[in-house]
Amino acid sequence: MKPYRSLLFVPGHKPDWADKGIRAGAHALILDLEDAVPAEAKDEARTATAATIDRLAGGRTGLVVRVNPLETDLFGKDVAAVVRPGLTALLLPKVYGRDDVLAYDALVTAAEIERGLPRGSVGLIPSLETARSLTNVDEIASAPRVVSLMAAAAKDADISREVGFTWSPGGLETLYLRSKVVLAARSAGLAHVVLGLWQDLRDLDGLRAFARANHDLGFGGQVVIHPSHVGPVNETYTPGAAELDRLRRLVEAYEAGAREGQGAVMFEGEHIDLAHAQNARSALALAGHNEEE
Repeated sequence: MKPYRSLLFVPGHKPDWADKGIRAGAHALILDLEDAVPAEAKDEARTATAATIDRLAGGRTGLVVRVNPLETDLFGKDVAAVVRPGLTALLLPKVYGRDDVLAYDALVTAAEIERGLPRGSVGLIPSLETARSLTNVDEIASAPRVVSLMAAAAKDADISREVGFTWSPGGLETLYLRSKVVLAARSAGLAHVVLGLWQDLRDLDGLRAFARANHDLGFGGQVVIHPSHVGPVNETYTPGAAELDRLRRLVEAYEAGAREGQGAVMFEGEHIDLAHAQNARSALALAGHNEEE
């Protein structure tokens, strides 16, 4: 999956909100068929979401759909309706283990065949919002079609109820959980993992601090619930010009030393070697990819 820095939730039955999200600069939209849609509007939301995908397919904004959980009677209809050209991935709620991902994989494969899409076109993003999913995160991360993981760390949400922690802005109570998700993702070869979410719509300074801490922990992007959060999140997860310039200088210093037969060199007072240069190159490559989006 592309390294989306901001993924904005949009209720599936309110297609005009999708356009607002794009204007706000969201890198991806999560068209929601689950919690944001009342029971009586589920059919309407499914139809509207399919139309939204058709309308926005081919644009620069990623299109993700959160379907209803396997424990409902709705997930089959959801998958059949929204797997179509232009869909980036499905966000999977209430995942407990690898078998749940395999169930979605089979459904998506059938829908791809029905729509004439190449198998594997649509990715899966398990949402880790249960204690069992966090316990089984390694096997979930390595399941078929998984292109990213979403770690849940929201205030007073499913994960806090299940685990029993008391949420705080600093996030010490979820540090282990968030770190575990990042490590599982990297072990499975997933370069991009996202976090959700900051709920206070007015506290943008708190949002920036939350995003910065999770960026530093290894997350590549964040799920947001309001267009006003898109800009701060994009900014926080994007390296600044000064940092990119420092990384370029670091690579140049290492390469100059390597040409002279040195395995390690001094760079602006720091001892660097191949590992530092490779880390800098990876960060520069990611920044370059994002600039192209």
